[in-house]
Amino acid sequence: MADPMKIRANAANGVTEVKVLMAHPMEAGIRKDAAGNVVPAHYITDVTVKHGERVVLQCQWGQSVSQNPYLAFKFKGGAKGDTVSVSWQDNLGESRTDQVTVA
Repeated sequence: MADPMKIRANAANGVTEVKVLMAHPMEAGIRKDAAGNVVPAHYITDVTVKHGERVVLQCQWGQSVSQNPYLAFKFKGGAKGDTVSVSWQDNLGESRTDQVTVA
């Protein structure tokens, strides 16, 4: 399973700011290794962020996103002590979900 995501969520004045660093190789499937063999595609395809049970961000990614992607966004609502969870799934069927308490 993939390394844990580094997530921070801070609430101020009715707005919650979320910052996420995801550990993932994000291989596009076009690069060659030292032996000249194509490195197989391996990239995140879907990301979902929830505040409690409410989806606040949902996106689809492709091969052009860089290795170890960083995602930052804000949403209205959220308070200190609430939970924000981030989930991703990749093209090989691997997935990860991590959560953080809003500060």
